[in-house]
Amino acid sequence: MIKRKLGQGLEVSALSLGAMGYGKARDLPDRGQMIELLRSAVARGMDFFDTAEVYGPWTNEVMVGEALAPLRHQVKIATKFGWDIDQRTGEHRGGVNSRPEQIRRSVEGSLKRLGTDYIDLCYQHRVDPDVPMEDVAGTIKDMIAEGKVRWFGMSEASEASIRRAHAVQPLAALQSEYSLWTREPEEQVLPTLQELGIGLVPYSPLGKGFLTGKIDAETVFDSNDIRAKTPRFTEEARASNQRLIMLIREIADRHQATPAQVALAWLLAQKPWIVPLFGTRSLSRFEENIGALNVRLDVQDLQRIAGANITIQGERYPAEILRFSGK
Repeated sequence: MIKRKLGQGLEVSALSLGAMGYGKARDLPDRGQMIELLRSAVARGMDFFDTAEVYGPWTNEVMVGEALAPLRHQVKIATKFGWDIDQRTGEHRGGVNSRPEQIRRSVEGSLKRLGTDYIDLCYQHRVDPDVPMEDVAGTIKDMIAEGKVRWFGMSEASEASIRRAHAVQPLAALQSEYSLWTREPEEQVLPTLQELGIGLVPYSPLGKGFLTGKIDAETVFDSNDIRAKTPRFTEEARASNQRLIMLIREIADRHQATPAQVALAWLLAQKPWIVPLFGTRSLSRFEENIGALNVRLDVQDLQRIAGANITIQGERYPAEILRFSGK
């Protein structure tokens, strides 16, 4: 698999696999299958994997650590701190918490759960408005000096927060939602990252499944599926947003590719320092997604997308989640 450089010398596979969608439950029947998928990803050339303490909480990091332990020297593992997790019980108390003492407890806990001596890329999962960014970045800077963390990242942060953190401890990457139907980062965030030499790891590059073309107005979501509560996935919004899927399908047919591959190829074509982060529970879907590396969108394709003038209907998250983004 080809490599790409984020910031501060961090070089990784051009695509990354996120583990959020599995290994979260206390007793997951297909846990062994998920471990095998992670190991198969390494065998296919991927070396960049993503988890977080809040996934579970904790169970996801344990699963990822077990899966990658025999391959630790071949991979780079990213995890995250920043939600208000009780470090004794694992209870997610609902808000954010990036106080320096909480960061240290979180990172030390992640090291144990992952079974590793260091975290390659440590993200602040969401900005804590009650803690100065200088204190957050300073704490990670100290942990980098101690050898416990190698690179620093942020997630869903505003231009102002990125600049404040970067001035204390240079950032390697920002993880934020960016895709064919979430274009807001283009306004301020992408120019800031380019200026400062920070890479972007866009999550939900397939729009929580919508950009695969397999979801339409008739799709029914389980009550515990976040899409059931997300404005962009209401029946009305899905019907309206099919215009984008029609365009993606036309381009995919031209390249003998799938809509998912086109969505990922579009992100790869935006900047050389963008590394899309996707999640899947299926090896066949994994292989389909990494096939995007063989899809080369040309100027005509990119111009068609840029000039399509398609307005996406619906917010990308429920309000209670969206309020923590862009700070």
